[in-house]
Amino acid sequence: MKKHYTITFLFVFCWMNTLLYSQEVRIFTLNDFDLKGDVKSCLVMTDYGKEEFDFDEKGYLTKLVTRYNDSDYTTTHYKYDSGELMEKRVENYIDGEFDESTSIANFYEIDTTQNRKVTEKIFSYSNEALDQYEYIYDGDNRLVSIKKTNNDGVDETVVDYTIYKGESTTSYLLNGVVQKSIRTSEKKKKNGKIMRTVLTKEFLEGNPIKASEEIFGDDQKLISETKFTYDTVTKGFVPAEKLQYSYNEKGMISGLKSNREGTEDIKKFIYQYDGEPHQNWIKKIRTPDNAYTTRKIEYYAQVEVTQEK
Repeated sequence: MKKHYTITFLFVFCWMNTLLYSQEVRIFTLNDFDLKGDVKSCLVMTDYGKEEFDFDEKGYLTKLVTRYNDSDYTTTHYKYDSGELMEKRVENYIDGEFDESTSIANFYEIDTTQNRKVTEKIFSYSNEALDQYEYIYDGDNRLVSIKKTNNDGVDETVVDYTIYKGESTTSYLLNGVVQKSIRTSEKKKKNGKIMRTVLTKEFLEGNPIKASEEIFGDDQKLISETKFTYDTVTKGFVPAEKLQYSYNEKGMISGLKSNREGTEDIKKFIYQYDGEPHQNWIKKIRTPDNAYTTRKIEYYAQVEVTQEK
């Protein structure tokens, strides 16, 4: 009998199917994985699994392999054309065998005749049409509508943008019912630096369920994050956890202080780096529990060009 797994990636991508509403198509590059330079591949090893990343010479992610053990893994392939994502295939392997029933393929069509429109078609590996999404953009290239079509009918998510007293709010409404709102504001401190605050609220069937407030520094680094739950008795959001981040001279997270229900927890992160010129981290140690993550990075060979006299 084949085993069944709940697919859980070692790295959480906020773009994958974890939200209550649809999101636009996202392309992943080296920057999304704390990598820089001419990286060809990166093997990430932890005490609970492995992930393998392949990149093209422009820094786009072309392949991701998530290994749960030697015989159970998921492989995702990405194909591009002129910087646009054209195809994504998610292939699952169980007991070393390809599992057609849970593998899917996404195909993308780009239309820029007027305003930008992206059509995403999702098929099973048995060639069954599952879902189709249409992503519509306005003249400023902002996502304004997502239409989902399948055997159950058509659902539309409208994205609304408003500005009030210097604060910008982006709201996602599924068939007219709010699913999520993101309010962004900026404040200039006495030292001239600008602090950016992002308040995100999530709803289920129009009812608030949770929220988070993120504060970013002048260098766009996340300084603190407060997570809220919704109290149905007081009809308001109450703090559940607060996280505070600190960074080292290379811009990597060096400390994380969390406070949940009055209990404080402090974690420190120590990095080891590879040589010049890249200086990517190859080992990360988290204290006090001494958990670690290692990375094996392969680079594209650099061709030295000499100018003829």
